[in-house]
Amino acid sequence: MLAKEEVKTFEQVSAMIEEQHLTKEELLTMLRQVMEIRALEDNISDLLSKAVLRGASHLYAGEEAVAVGAVAALRDDDLITSTHRGHGHAHAHGDKAAKTPQDKQSHYNKMMAEVLGRSTGYCKGKGGSMHIADVKHGNLGATGIVGGNLPVAVGAALAQKLQGTDRVVVCFFGDGASNEGNFHEALNMASLWDLGIVFVAENNMYGMSVPWANVSKLPDIASRACAYGIPGEVVDGMDVLAVRGAVARAVERARSGQGPSLIEAKTYRYYGHSHSDPRAYRTREEEAYYRGRDPIKVQRQNMDLVKMLQPGEFEGLEQATRQKMDAAMVFSNDSPEPKVEELTTDVFAPAKFTPADYEHDRRLRQALREGKVSRVLSYAQALVEAQAEEMRRDPQVFLFGEDIGLYGGAYGATRGLFAEFGQWRVIDTPISEATIGGAAVGAAMAGMRPVAEIMYVDFTPLAMDQIANQGAKNRYMFGGETTVPMVIRTEGGAGRGIAAHHSQSLESLWTHFPGVYVVMPSTPYDAKGLLKAAIRDDNPVMFIEHKMLYGQKGPVPEEDYVIPFGVADIKRPGKDVTLVTYSRMVHKALEAAETLAREGIDVEVIDLRTLKPLDIDTVIASVKKTGRLVGATEAYENTSFINEIFAQVNELAFDWLDAPMVRVAAANVPVPRAEVLEDLAIPNVGRLLEACRKVVR
Repeated sequence: MLAKEEVKTFEQVSAMIEEQHLTKEELLTMLRQVMEIRALEDNISDLLSKAVLRGASHLYAGEEAVAVGAVAALRDDDLITSTHRGHGHAHAHGDKAAKTPQDKQSHYNKMMAEVLGRSTGYCKGKGGSMHIADVKHGNLGATGIVGGNLPVAVGAALAQKLQGTDRVVVCFFGDGASNEGNFHEALNMASLWDLGIVFVAENNMYGMSVPWANVSKLPDIASRACAYGIPGEVVDGMDVLAVRGAVARAVERARSGQGPSLIEAKTYRYYGHSHSDPRAYRTREEEAYYRGRDPIKVQRQNMDLVKMLQPGEFEGLEQATRQKMDAAMVFSNDSPEPKVEELTTDVFAPAKFTPADYEHDRRLRQALREGKVSRVLSYAQALVEAQAEEMRRDPQVFLFGEDIGLYGGAYGATRGLFAEFGQWRVIDTPISEATIGGAAVGAAMAGMRPVAEIMYVDFTPLAMDQIANQGAKNRYMFGGETTVPMVIRTEGGAGRGIAAHHSQSLESLWTHFPGVYVVMPSTPYDAKGLLKAAIRDDNPVMFIEHKMLYGQKGPVPEEDYVIPFGVADIKRPGKDVTLVTYSRMVHKALEAAETLAREGIDVEVIDLRTLKPLDIDTVIASVKKTGRLVGATEAYENTSFINEIFAQVNELAFDWLDAPMVRVAAANVPVPRAEVLEDLAIPNVGRLLEACRKVVR
């Protein structure tokens, strides 16, 4: 609890104003913003109580001084990341960006409309209360995941370092987030690279209903800063001047290249964690105490002390705030609901592929089949070449991840890239999968094109929140106002006898999430062209390589090319059976097809190449020709992506099937270490032969 002596004297307030070079206009602006946030939150609470408003709203009343003070210390081009309790951040930041009274009213209107799910809201009603963001003006978004924005802020700050700007990122988060792994990963990475970021912990004393003292041995979050070699400071989060002063010092430090700081603002939320929270865990005396330290009251007292608030000015602000709130409600109530057509818009950024790209890929595949491409590369060499060409082509492309820098990774694959492009375009990271994924999101939102490496697909669930919630849903939640051009490179599959934590095929996890593409090349030609396409794409791409293919050699044209997403490749034409697969299983399928050809069974092998977007048309056309379908994958049988193929074929081509569809997949067991068991667990040529013979019989 804040001490009573924190009520300041004339000398103290005067010193703070002088130190920060604040004018009366700036003081009035901060008071007005605090009052406007309070009016918004009180109005939302009233709407919830009357059941006019549905959904979750986490109100910021009582904490307004933190957002207003912190944002007041920023330049207009600085960036912020926000939280599920983000109305205050959104208003302070948006009001600062708006220069005219009309623009300020419009900003307020859009916030209220978004809370009410109207089409005129900042996110077209798709984000709602927990996801208000004006990403065009540097608010990189609010997240409903506790601590989810910390890695994103790191990526945004990394982007500024790589772009050579002095823009600063302020990352707001609650006390609960400081016990998440994201907090520690993010602070470590930011401090390691001296990034221009200010972490602002809003300690409102309770994580939902649990007191801070029950979840931390240390009384102050700021004490944790020393573990990362950065400054930590505790400030009175009920006093906008105190917050502004602390954040201004941290911003100056960040802008001058000295790295991040951690500011802990001790504050208090007046409402419950959410509307359904009765606050039974708090006493009336405690709540009354903090009401006595109300940010509106404190700022008014500060201005009264130094004679900067004239009689009637406060009352004038109260009246103007009511009028502003009333106007926002009129605007919101008069605004239409989103059109039904909006349901499926904004999931992906528009594709950049041209008709020429499709024709180029078709022509090159024909040349490969006819043996007209003489240059041979390994799968690994093709991937490295793709990255090098894209890095030369676009200075915004950079690589980062575990074990990829000076020593070139486990196989020396990136050594040449490090030598050519240097440590700030081929960046070794700590082992921090979540922050690698989230930093890719933040860097992409801030104008870069990151290619992030997570060593094994088995480890990608550690970054699932960041990639799937912060990255893949980003464009949709924020009304199509953002793009997230990022690639996650990883390797999957079995075959090396390294057991259950390094041998899985988890692609179906990633095909589940709207907003992320999934690419799985099988040949050096496909690996190069698809990786180049992924890097140029404006969406998150999960690029999964098979660990047993890196030494696989094949023809790769010398000319520049990309392979458009959503185009399957018929690796072998046939008329009797359609065999659909991808990645390493393509090679097993081709081997099986050659054996079956000697038996008089003509198998058409289709390599999907990309699972999302899926070229189902090529599959359907083949099934209509052959009447039989076999699907092959190294993924677990019960949840593999082949099941989705079968579902779509059942819906679109059932009448053309002459036999039940047969899938060949991995056993529903963790991948075993022993070679004899591993060979049994994953599909082999023998099982493919058996499946194809079965559908023909």
